[in-house]
Amino acid sequence: QVQLVESGGKLVQAGGSLRISCVASGRTFSNYVMGWFRQAPGKEREFVARIVWSDGSTYYADSVKGRFTISRDNAENTVYLQMNSLKPADTAVYYCAAKRVRSVVYDSWGRGTQVTVSS
Repeated sequence: QVQLVESGGKLVQAGGSLRISCVASGRTFSNYVMGWFRQAPGKEREFVARIVWSDGSTYYADSVKGRFTISRDNAENTVYLQMNSLKPADTAVYYCAAKRVRSVVYDSWGRGTQVTVSS
């Protein structure tokens, strides 16, 4: 069973940077896609970024493109989200998720980590 544990969220000032992490366990993830999603208060959860574990290919939401970078560390089974030039609009609970490459739906989720960007 896949387990995902996020960490690293905190309060940062606008314009600042933050890196959050997701430790994955329970499987070999070479056939998985790992994603970051976020949910702001009163809003629906939205896609942020994803990475294909096997080849490292990435894809980003337009709202974060050029500011956020998703990466993975194979040895540590960890996925990172480096967030730069943070804006108050980036304030949200950030969730790590996983799905098999051929699956449409992300079926494993972490509990989330809170990122708050002050103006």
